[in-house]
Amino acid sequence: MIERPHVLLVDGMALLFRSYFATSAVGQYFRTSEGLATNAVQGFARHVLAAKTMMKPTHLAVCWDMGAHTFRTDLFDGYKSNRPAPPDDMLHQFDLAKRVSEQLGWKNYGEKGIEADDFIGSFTKQWQDIAKFTIITGDKDMLQLLNPAVEIAFMKKGFHIYDVYTEARFKEEYGIEPTQFADVKAFMGDASDGYPGVKGIGPKTALQLIQEHGSTDGVLAAIDRLKPAQKKKIEEHKEMLLLSKELAVIKCDIPLDVSLDEIIVPNYTNDMVQLFDDQELKLLARQLEKSLLPAVNPFE
Repeated sequence: MIERPHVLLVDGMALLFRSYFATSAVGQYFRTSEGLATNAVQGFARHVLAAKTMMKPTHLAVCWDMGAHTFRTDLFDGYKSNRPAPPDDMLHQFDLAKRVSEQLGWKNYGEKGIEADDFIGSFTKQWQDIAKFTIITGDKDMLQLLNPAVEIAFMKKGFHIYDVYTEARFKEEYGIEPTQFADVKAFMGDASDGYPGVKGIGPKTALQLIQEHGSTDGVLAAIDRLKPAQKKKIEEHKEMLLLSKELAVIKCDIPLDVSLDEIIVPNYTNDMVQLFDDQELKLLARQLEKSLLPAVNPFE
């Protein structure tokens, strides 16, 4: 049996922000001679290099959010409006990260108005019959993308510790199908994305409602059988419930004019090491250099 291609899909902005805050918290910015911080970029690239070594994908794509305005902000003004502006030391690192990604031979995907989640979802949908996927992210919304061919590695600690979810683990823990997770989010809302769901219904109740009634529509169809307090809350916030469901669903139908051959994991070279040394990205250059050394056989 031919082994399926293994596609590593990277949530670029999630890695970039995580790398920035993990190092800035202890005062490590790894500035260039011109004073520009490189901590987020180097952390992002080193994280992906480590994941490549550990997970051994055959293919790799990095997906990016491209600005705050998306089709979801058109639906709801408050979407992600509660997020603080990025620190000044991060601003120049957004473009630098994409450039470094390209220099490493990784393909970047992103489009104004569409979120990285939607690109990641569309990749998994486009190749669901021919490939298997690992998604690296910190975003729990991605749980809805789980299926037998998709696993999600949530970043935990450093470059090597992940909390990995498979479809089987999700079903065991949540008692629903992954696709129903957006219905749970519709009721409980998402504080980090800035939409409220149904006020007064928390994660536990939201999950119970979907376990019992299957979907947002299923709950609304059974509304007269709910506890009076629940019924009242849902009826009062029905419009926001339906809007929250629309915001929670990851789009998996972005047209992608991409072939698998375009995202084959590249080979790294000594020229790349020199390139990153020249850009004063020393930590990245050293990690890349180390990955180019032949493996040592301890028995020789």
